[in-house]
This record gives sequence, structure tokens and C-alpha cells, in this order.
Amino acid sequence: MRNVIRFLLIPILASLGLAVASPAQAQNSSSKITAAAAWTIPSNFAANAHAACTEPSKISECFIGRMAKAGASASAVNFARRLYKQNGGDLGIMTGFQPMGPVACAWITYPLRANTNFGLLFVNGEPGIVNVEDLKLLDQKTMKQSGQFQDLKKGQFPKVDVWPGDRDGTTWPNSQPGPNGGVQFAVDYPLINGCHACARAGRAIFDWNFDAQGKFLGTTFQGMTPPPLP
Repeated sequence: MRNVIRFLLIPILASLGLAVASPAQAQNSSSKITAAAAWTIPSNFAANAHAACTEPSKISECFIGRMAKAGASASAVNFARRLYKQNGGDLGIMTGFQPMGPVACAWITYPLRANTNFGLLFVNGEPGIVNVEDLKLLDQKTMKQSGQFQDLKKGQFPKVDVWPGDRDGTTWPNSQPGPNGGVQFAVDYPLINGCHACARAGRAIFDWNFDAQGKFLGTTFQGMTPPPLP
């Protein structure tokens, strides 16, 4: 019956110039991520959580469960749970939020990681969460075919590859207008010769492209910076 009423109302509302949100649009609006999900992690949170969370297989869930006890808002806890489910069980807590056009940027702190403890997400577009450290989304084919990359491999960096970013949790990516009202974000990534502690070979720069509605359109390789001086 509700569907019938809605079907009858849509042309009436449209004739009055009133927009009618689709169920998908309404659901997307209700799931928008806001600055309320950002949390400044207390300095003693990790130590206290480690002391309380003694079962290794459930440590991430235990950390999330202790967030509210440490002062995190319900929005911050819910976001951590949502990200945990999406990224395969890697605990991430939002520690910064910045609207940037049709999408927003979110800084993430990963308290259980040994390396790369900060990450970056684009949120509130389509899909709702895009992980900037997901290397599968990078235009690596173009990068690896470039003369710059080939020169590195033929020179002193035979095992060079792109790695997740060494983010500091404070510097937002540069943005510029994209085609048809969209937006592009320039993000750089370390080029490393085989292992996390191995020689650095410069940085690769990629544009992350979104249309005017926030739909993710893919990445574009832009170039590389030279290796650091010895």
C-alpha cells in the first residue's frame, strides 16, 4: 500500500517542482559520515586497551568496545565498526575529517599496526568509503610502463615498487576542479626497493578522480619525484 501511495504522489510532487528522493538516495543520505565520527584518541588509550584486551583473535573488537569507555562518541564507535567490517578486520579510528567538494577526506589512525599507522579515506561518495591506501586502485599499469619507472628498475632500484603512503595524519591532499564539476585529489606514495626498510626511490603521484556527485572514477598516474640524494 505504501508503494502505491508513493507511486501516486511522485508525479504530483514533481509537477509542483519538488524533488523526491529515491530509496537509495535516502539510504545514502542517512549513512553520511560527519565530523562527529572523528575522535582525538587519549594518549593512554592504546596502553589501557592492550592491558584489557588479552585475547589476540578478538583484539580489534575489544579495542572498539573500549572506545566509548575512553570517551569516544557513538558516531566514532559506529564508524570504527563500519570500517572494521569493510577492510577485513583492520582496526581504524577516524582522527580527522574535512569536507572537500562532493566527497570528504577522513584521516584514520590504525593503533594496532607496526607500520603506516595513519591512512586516508575519501568518504560520502560512491562508494561510501574509498581507501586511498588500497594499491589495487592505483593506475600502476601506466606507472610501470613509464620511462621514469623503467629507468629506476634498470638502475639502482631493481626491486622498486609502490607502497602505501607514509601519512602523518595532518596534511590533507591537494585538490583541483575536475571535468564537469568533479574534483581531483593529488596523492603521493613512496617508491621502495623491495621492503619497508629498504632504499627509497622517490615518490609516485596519482590523481584520485570523482565526478560532481562524488562517484569514484578511478586514478591517473601523474609522474614521479626523483630519489633522495645519498
